[in-house]
Amino acid sequence: MEATTTYHLYGGEKLRLAVKLPASKSISNRALIIHTLAGGTHTPANLSTCDDTEVLVRALKDMPPVINIKAAGTAMRFMTTLLSATESGEHVITGTERMQHRPIKPLVDALRHLGADISYESKEGFPPLRIRGRRLTGGVLEVESSVSSQYISALLLIGPTLEHGLELRLQGEVISRPYIDLTLWMMREFGADAEWNSVDTITVRPKIYKEREHYYIENDWSAASYWYEMVALSKDREAEVTLEGLMDGSKQGDSAVRYIFSLLGVNTKMASRRHGEITTVTLKKSKNRVKRLEYDFAGQPDLAQTVVVCCALLGVHFHFTGLQTLKIKETDRIEALKKEMGKLGYVIRDVDGQELIWEGERCEPQELPTIDTYEDHRMALAFAPAALLRPVAINNPSVVSKSYPHYWEDLRKAGMKIEST
Repeated sequence: MEATTTYHLYGGEKLRLAVKLPASKSISNRALIIHTLAGGTHTPANLSTCDDTEVLVRALKDMPPVINIKAAGTAMRFMTTLLSATESGEHVITGTERMQHRPIKPLVDALRHLGADISYESKEGFPPLRIRGRRLTGGVLEVESSVSSQYISALLLIGPTLEHGLELRLQGEVISRPYIDLTLWMMREFGADAEWNSVDTITVRPKIYKEREHYYIENDWSAASYWYEMVALSKDREAEVTLEGLMDGSKQGDSAVRYIFSLLGVNTKMASRRHGEITTVTLKKSKNRVKRLEYDFAGQPDLAQTVVVCCALLGVHFHFTGLQTLKIKETDRIEALKKEMGKLGYVIRDVDGQELIWEGERCEPQELPTIDTYEDHRMALAFAPAALLRPVAINNPSVVSKSYPHYWEDLRKAGMKIEST
């Protein structure tokens, strides 16, 4: 059995630095698919270097008979639609053991309805998939929208290439709507004709993408959330972190972190540039902090772990809803959060796997809380800032490469002491 690395983290006294955040993998992955469908020759600038984007880059470049997407959920969904809707030959697409337990049936059913030739290689409803590429005509499609917005985005991305375009009629509660809006915005950036017709219907007309010679990808607001958490938890009353490469008015759903943390004692100042330009963000402590926080994370599920950890450590009681997608992420994030927060001495309870509640309940913490990461990058990213209040250990810290490869180097620059065992 391969030995597991553990990092022991000890927080610094001061928090004063500028951070170059990673590029947005959400934008990078969408841009790569659109770039391919447009027959582009100019690769987007500032492309993410995280694992999820790199596996997509390799898959699109090499198109091997067996495509191993590893743990990249977005890449799995996006590549499934691209391979199905283009004359790309026959491929098997697979991933890690966890990926092979993440459901994909709603997407496969939708593509089959459009005429795609897809079969399951193992368990019905789950990867790996065998796909025989062909041109699809498109048309009207009803899609369950309460499971994953990535299914919707994956279908939308191929819409302009379909002979009759695509009309998606969304069934049920639409979750993570900001990610769908991000997809539509990027499609229009590359010349597509796509829009919401009503609260539950999206129309994509058959209009081929146009290549963009100079397309710059902004940095990641999801990655920014961990620095908001650091500022909130820091004992340094004059803590100040400058984040580079973000955009005011960003279409990234996780830019809502600005609002959430304004309630948790962090002030955001954007550099004075025109709305919509790449800029810098400065985070400082403020004196305003709520005693209790209620929030619906349906639009920003990837922020949930960060905010759960931060609120509990600040003593802020909470009731969070809209968390149903957390159970089908890299791990069951609901159960993982409950277990690992217990190691820090906090008893978090859930309601039907869709809500998380903490009303101040405590338990005996571990002397040195050792956080398991469950092959989930956001577990490591969200729990590491806890070291600003007490030493913690993080098992399998390399998982951060999935979205923020230089995270540990940035924490060292922030004054955190990190020892490896």
